[in-house]
Amino acid sequence: MSPDVLIEARGVTKTYQAKDGPVESLKPLDFGIRRGEFVSVVGPSGCGKSTLLKMVAGLLPITSGTLTLAGKPIDGPQKDVGIVFQSAVLLAWRTVLDNILLQAEMRHLPMAAARARAAELVAMAGLQGFEGKYPWQLSGGMQQRASICRALLHDPSVLLMDEPFGALDAMTREKMNLELRRIWSASKKTVMLITHSIPEAIFLSDRVIVMSERPGSIAAVYDIDLPAERSLDLMGSPAFAAYAKTVRAHFFSQGILDH
Repeated sequence: MSPDVLIEARGVTKTYQAKDGPVESLKPLDFGIRRGEFVSVVGPSGCGKSTLLKMVAGLLPITSGTLTLAGKPIDGPQKDVGIVFQSAVLLAWRTVLDNILLQAEMRHLPMAAARARAAELVAMAGLQGFEGKYPWQLSGGMQQRASICRALLHDPSVLLMDEPFGALDAMTREKMNLELRRIWSASKKTVMLITHSIPEAIFLSDRVIVMSERPGSIAAVYDIDLPAERSLDLMGSPAFAAYAKTVRAHFFSQGILDH
């Protein structure tokens, strides 16, 4: 394994045992994600994207193959990973700051250091002045910013994101794409994002992994050669349109992704 590769899958499969026999969810997958890289996984509903993310997090066991984080097999929940879900999953009775610090309480981290780290993250996410607010007092986008801060509190190497902006309106989603790109640039984390949105995947990523319909397999991997500094205007550029057309073509091949 290259020293730059942080997450590596070799022949990784997932099969569920159902009443009427085994159900194949993921065909053998081979990929690597480098340190500091932003990789998006895009594919049709039910193709196993979220299953893959849960396996990388150590929340689901793989059926066969090898899946490693920093060269070590992923076996059980990983301490060096932060997870952001589609819903912000903030506790309604806790303030923004206390929701972020929940991570420290659960991991029994030194609280003074955790509070200092939380203050840094709040500033990075643009949540200053909202530390004492409750989730119901925040917009959906601000709730997700708080969720991202909570996921980063223990300073993990990897940030896993499962459709984090799927429930937001289109304008808020675009704004959050800009915010996430900025936060990623500032935090230097390795990010694996699950999304249904082709434009979102292209705008945010260094590489895009395209998955086939269930049972999921990797149909293609595209390097996204766009400027490091990205504004929403980039989405109107010929280069962006070409990437979107290429990825979208997979989903119009008789309903089946090209291999």
